[in-house]
Amino acid sequence: MVTLTIEGREVIVAPGTSLLEAAKTVGVLVPHYCYHPSLPVAGVCRMCLVEVEKFPKLAPACATTVGEGQVVHVHSEKAREARKGVLEFLLINHPLDCPICDQAGECELQDYTFAEGRKDSRYMEPKRFNPMEDFGGDVVYVPNRCILCTRCVRFMDVVAQDPVLCVAERGDRAYIGKFEGQDLTSPWASNVVDLCPVGALLSKDFLNKARAWELDRAASICTGCSQGCNVMVETRDGVVVRIRPRPNAAVNQHFACEVGRMHYRWMNRRDRLEVPMVSDGQGLALATWDAALTAAASEIASAGRVTVLASPALPNEALFLLQRIGAHVGASLVMTVPRGPEAPLPGVTDLALRAERAPNHTGAELLGFTDVSSPMAGLGANDLVIVADAAVASVPAGVRVIVVGTVLDATLAGATIVALPVCNVAEEDGTFTNLRGRVQRFLQAKAPPVQARPTYRVLGALAEALGAGAYPPLAADVFASLAAAVPAFAGLSYRGLGLQGADVTLPAEATT
Repeated sequence: MVTLTIEGREVIVAPGTSLLEAAKTVGVLVPHYCYHPSLPVAGVCRMCLVEVEKFPKLAPACATTVGEGQVVHVHSEKAREARKGVLEFLLINHPLDCPICDQAGECELQDYTFAEGRKDSRYMEPKRFNPMEDFGGDVVYVPNRCILCTRCVRFMDVVAQDPVLCVAERGDRAYIGKFEGQDLTSPWASNVVDLCPVGALLSKDFLNKARAWELDRAASICTGCSQGCNVMVETRDGVVVRIRPRPNAAVNQHFACEVGRMHYRWMNRRDRLEVPMVSDGQGLALATWDAALTAAASEIASAGRVTVLASPALPNEALFLLQRIGAHVGASLVMTVPRGPEAPLPGVTDLALRAERAPNHTGAELLGFTDVSSPMAGLGANDLVIVADAAVASVPAGVRVIVVGTVLDATLAGATIVALPVCNVAEEDGTFTNLRGRVQRFLQAKAPPVQARPTYRVLGALAEALGAGAYPPLAADVFASLAAAVPAFAGLSYRGLGLQGADVTLPAEATT
């Protein structure tokens, strides 16, 4: 280990650590633009210059490794004066269009200029102007704002290994360009928007939807596939408007794919199941929660054969309670896992858009659910199916259905005898288990509609009405019951999971 001093604080880090990363360990932020922990070091912006005692000149903190006994000054007059010069240089041509720029409130150029820049400009000539360009996919490029940090170029070249971007021209005329005939159509291309430290690369999908300070944010897990990428769900006035990656070195580093980013519109569906309903013989009629739960329990208890069809996008807590209900009445536990083409991110080990397009099929398997292609096959008159937020193509004649879901699909409407409205993933707390067995929490991001309740609370009440046990009304407590009952989850708790998750031990056949 190497011991040095940064801003008067003793730092002990591993050999080879950069001064910039070493400073982070003691809470000292070194301003930077081109540096990113998941990209190769370029050292082109010169914004991270720091003063190191006995060094003949200022050193870039991103490209200088720690040395035994070094004394580093991040905020010395010499270092701050150099960074002030860098900022003045960057702002020579950068338009001061913060009031209309989508990056306002999240712009590192804005932040560092406020913290360390000049109060005025000495530049009197007209600023450079280049028209906005569509880069393809979800990305639009605004060259006037670009500071040529090259994060986007390095990401596409080294991480995505799809080198479609380059730095064109030189000197004052330089800009980010595309190689002829190529576009940003990679399944991972939108990461360049997150990597851009200014407003030069923007998402078409989010353009002009909201300002950064208008958004509420909640830590969550992507539901686009079984990778379990950590994401931040951002809402404005109770509507999900953006999903962005949240760093987790064990799962997705700093990245998310296009499918995951766009997999949020269903969370804003307006055709939600909003109130409990019970069939009165003529069709579904509104009911109280107590009446609907009583009717559902009565129908399940009196049915000859019961099947539980669960969505693999349900959280572990809901699947555990469905398993308890299924075990109590001797039901079959099934699910159908949607699938699509797999798309790996070549520069990151074990990160891909997975073929299984559901976030929790591994958790469902651990809790006893079987993947079937035709869940309704073989069912007939007097059979009952509990459809827990799963898609169903058709229902055989005579089969009765109890819906526990966010919507009531038309295919189920005629067969449904009780419908219980529940929250979607953005409206409740819970956990998913990804394909590698990592259990990760997600947090509530917005309020549920009308009378919809958290899935674990509805299923807990239904289990209790059936005599299948009593379950507490909090997600953390339901998970504690799960961890106590299912060996694979033994020892886990919400506190222990934190927001980075923890691993369960998967059966040998699940890891091959």
